[in-house]
Amino acid sequence: MTIGILAYDFFRNAVIASLVASVACGIIGSFVVVKRLVSMSGGLSHAAFGGIGLGYLLGVDPVATAAWFTAGIALAIGLVREKMEEHMDTLVGAVWAGGMAAGILFIALAPGYAPDLFGFLFGNILLIPTGDLVIMALLSLVVFSLVLILYPRLQAVTFDEEYAKVMNLPVTALFLLLVLLIALTVVVLIRVVGIILVIALLTLPAAIAREYSSRLPAMMVMATALSSAFMLAGLFLSYYLDVPSGATIILLAVACYGLMLLSRKWRPSTG
Repeated sequence: MTIGILAYDFFRNAVIASLVASVACGIIGSFVVVKRLVSMSGGLSHAAFGGIGLGYLLGVDPVATAAWFTAGIALAIGLVREKMEEHMDTLVGAVWAGGMAAGILFIALAPGYAPDLFGFLFGNILLIPTGDLVIMALLSLVVFSLVLILYPRLQAVTFDEEYAKVMNLPVTALFLLLVLLIALTVVVLIRVVGIILVIALLTLPAAIAREYSSRLPAMMVMATALSSAFMLAGLFLSYYLDVPSGATIILLAVACYGLMLLSRKWRPSTG
């Protein structure tokens, strides 16, 4: 029965999208959890709605405009944080509300009806077109390549910015790059679980992996594996049960996170 489902192009696209998105999700999600940038990730995911609305207004691919728009917002947040020493929660609040408001305004000004808007908000991995799959793959490749090349420097900035400054590393530039990578990962995940649920998929697999990993590379590998498992399991469950895919994926991740917390509570002390 499962093999028969894979004969359909739309389902094969969904499986490929799950595997592609899990790579960026596991790698960048680990940085997000370790550096405690969860709220920023939520702000960027909602800001992406402004880029989607802009795409509808201009009559171009909303995913492509979301990538450029979110990347610009991410760089702006990083620069304001570094240069003006503005509190992060204030910045996130402004970006969170401003991005959603801009998206609503752009869509209202766009001619005609905005199709698949519900899919962008809550995700529908079963309806990912081949064009969006190519964009997702390219963004994931960019994320993976940059982290692979700059891993020691990004690790230093993630764990201790003061130490990185002492080592004469370009801390501001590296932080801006990290924020940019978070923005690109958010765009990759939008098609899978939607803007509303992105923050959960970006952080929960990494949070679970952190509990069982003592080193960042191992955490990334485990988070990627968990992301793949959640997405694929949620994909098949949503298909068989005829329920929304994005919500199913997130509920599986939340359930596993809850089990992790319970296991921590009842785990015998080694002290």
